[in-house]
This record gives sequence, C-alpha cells and structure tokens, in this order.
Amino acid sequence: MNFRVTHETVYRYDRPVFLEPHVIRLCPRCDAAQRLLSFDIEIEPHASGSIACNDLEGNSIIHCWFDGLTDALRIATVFEVETLRRNPFDYLLDAAAATRLPIMYGDAIEPLVAAYRSSAGVHEAVAEFSGAVARQAKGETLTFLAELNQRIYQTSACVIREQGDPLPAEFTLSEKQGSCRDLAVLFIAACRAQGIAARFVSGYQEGEPDQEKRYLHAWAEVYLPGAGWRGYDPTHGLAVGDRHIALAASITPALAAPVSGNFRGTAATASIQAEIDLRILAGAG
Repeated sequence: MNFRVTHETVYRYDRPVFLEPHVIRLCPRCDAAQRLLSFDIEIEPHASGSIACNDLEGNSIIHCWFDGLTDALRIATVFEVETLRRNPFDYLLDAAAATRLPIMYGDAIEPLVAAYRSSAGVHEAVAEFSGAVARQAKGETLTFLAELNQRIYQTSACVIREQGDPLPAEFTLSEKQGSCRDLAVLFIAACRAQGIAARFVSGYQEGEPDQEKRYLHAWAEVYLPGAGWRGYDPTHGLAVGDRHIALAASITPALAAPVSGNFRGTAATASIQAEIDLRILAGAG
C-alpha cells in the first residue's frame, strides 16, 4: 500500500529556553517491509547544525543543535512510503531452530540477539503469564506468539495516553489496560520470558477511514530464524503487515522515541501538540 503522511509536532515553552541537542526519529525505515519514496522535514527554529545518519539498529535519525533562546520548537514532516508485506506470514521458519520454544538462535546469531531476549528484569507475574500462554500453545513458537497477541488484545483495554514513558509490563498486566506502547512493552517482556528476541517499534497504523484524531502508534517485533524481524500488534491483535509504517525499532522504547532532547530554562515548563494526517494514495491496493 502507498501512504502519504504529514506530521507536525509543536513544543511550546512558557518562557524562552535554550534547546539542548535533539535526536529526531521521524524518517520511516527503509527495509524489506517498506520503501520510503520521499521525505521532507522542517525544523523551527532553524537548527544551527544537523546531521542525518543511521543509529546502531539501522534507524534513520537526525541529530540537530541550536543557538539562542526560543519559546517554541516545531518539527514537521511529510513523506510517502510504500508498505510491501501484504502477507505477514510469508516465510519458512528454520525447523530445527525456531518452530518450538525455546528458540535456538545458534552460535553465530546468539551474541547479536542476546540483549533482545534477556529476561533479566522481567517481573515474576509477567513470567508466570508468559509461561501459562506457552503451556497452552504446547511450546509451539507461532502458536505462542499468536495466542499472546490475542490474550493481551482481548483482556487489556487500550487507552490514549499521549505523553509519558511506557508503564512497567507488570503494571499493565495487573491493570488490564494501557496505551499502545504499554501493551507493546508487555508483549515484549512476555516474549523475553520465553527466550524470544523482541524489540519495540514506533510508527503509524492505518486506523479507521473516518478517524478524527490520529496518534503515533507502537507495536513489537520478534526475531525468528528463517523470517527475520516480524511484527505483532497487541493493541489490535494483529500480525503486522502492510497497514503499519515503522519509524524506528529498538531494544528499548527510549531509543525508538520520535523525538528525544531537553531544554534549559529556569522554572520553564513545556506543552506539546501534535497533528497527524495519514492517507492512502489513490490507486494503492
């Protein structure tokens, strides 16, 4: 499918501030699942310096820095992207390594995925929840992932929470509700409890045609031998295909945040307003 997206974010400060260097992750990834056709960005105030590069995990990022005082920061992007993955299951798993839990990543890959699959820090309640799903799936990898996705979708209400870091997975599990990023973090923690490499993804989702207000979206990806990184969206209970647009993917949500940066100003406070317009281009299937 072909999409055109415009996204404007405005940070306003109640008194002039100095902007520290910022990292912007609003340029969509270009990979096997999607192809970036065009991209433009406007930053106000004009950055005194900037550089575009790829981070350690392959995300397109912009480092920018500023001079002087300002009472606002505006970041506006417009891009066109073609999503390519109509069938989210168009792969053949490595039968010896990945069809059953725990996945055996092998000597060559294990050092690269070790941090993504580490269960250190996974709360006991989340591990018990994950274990129950794994037992119901009889240890079959794809059955586990599908059941976990559905279990979170069916038992956890999705709420809009525009600001703030994702909540701990155990809190979302106990409260049975959370924002899309909270549900993604729960899915990731449950996967890591079973030794599955998982990461956090920020981006956009097609949504409903008559949707009045659009927001950034978040979901999870897991690394499957024979398939690579594959997305699961517990907010919608779906395997990710061509109706999601990925901006950045990372081991932690903080490293996939669309904008990262601080400001300096005595007792200054900030507010944020974002507007997103997402459209399917005419003739796109």
